[in-house]
Amino acid sequence: MYTTKITGLGSFVPEQIVTNDDLAKIMDTNDAWIQERTGIKERRHIKKGDGNSTATMGAEAAKIAIERAGLTPDDIDMIIFATLSPDMYFPGCGVQVQELLGMKTIPALDVRNQCSGFIYGVSVADQFIKTGMYTNIVVIGSENHSGGLDMTTRGRSVSVIFGDGAGAAVLTRNETATQGILSTHLHSEGSYAKELSLMGPSTGHWVPELIAEDPKEEIPYFPYMNGQLVFKNAVVRFSEAINEGLQANGLEASAIDMLIPHQANLRIAQFIQKKFGLSDDQVFNNIQKYGNTTAASIPIALTEAWEAGKIKEGDLVVLAAFGSGFTWGSAMIEW
Repeated sequence: MYTTKITGLGSFVPEQIVTNDDLAKIMDTNDAWIQERTGIKERRHIKKGDGNSTATMGAEAAKIAIERAGLTPDDIDMIIFATLSPDMYFPGCGVQVQELLGMKTIPALDVRNQCSGFIYGVSVADQFIKTGMYTNIVVIGSENHSGGLDMTTRGRSVSVIFGDGAGAAVLTRNETATQGILSTHLHSEGSYAKELSLMGPSTGHWVPELIAEDPKEEIPYFPYMNGQLVFKNAVVRFSEAINEGLQANGLEASAIDMLIPHQANLRIAQFIQKKFGLSDDQVFNNIQKYGNTTAASIPIALTEAWEAGKIKEGDLVVLAAFGSGFTWGSAMIEW
């Protein structure tokens, strides 16, 4: 059986920076309140007319990752695209990337596991490569949150958290070395599905019904989050997923060279860092600059950590995520 190695990374974010002070001009909030609860100072939002969308940002990130892997779009055997904010209800963004990059008629798979989407995508790609079916797979995480947020005081508890952007990784068959993805671990718990969700529009609550309804305190076509419950579950599941990966490979927490957590909330990341006794050099966070970019958060952070020289050959890199579903997971990688 082959092993799978990450050979290229790329990211792309819109130019428009939205600070906490900018949000304070349109809703009842302030910089101190947002930073205290989330650690976020600013995020990127697509500006209408700038040409960006979930698919185009994903394509840009993928283009960079493919070039850094020393490949061309013709070398890619499969696209896996993770997002909760596709450009269209259907088809998915994967086929849009296939067209945008002029790729061959390769398969395009769309993953809907929200904050855990990139790790789910990496796990799926790893299986295809390990079994010998494909050689090079690009895994993309991309989100256009700003196009669907309630940017008023009513929606501030959710809207201040999220930003737009994309990240991508090229996963390649490794035939000679043992290094690469050591293991991936995936979980879900659907009993909490509604605690972090967007209920409509959906086929059970479609456009005519939405139009006919009177405005409500909780509008179904804006995201809903039970923040306290999500936080409590996140710190538990993050820990479990990381420990599961360490135990599967006979490793201790001290072996971790770099932890890239999903950028959900800086307080969650700091809690996990303290629990595992990791130093600031062993954890990479960039939520301060980008907010929570859901499926894009891990590949953007992973790309920035690698670009900054914080990840070196032979390092044990751990990816971990928790989010809507609830879904969570981890990936253990020998770089």
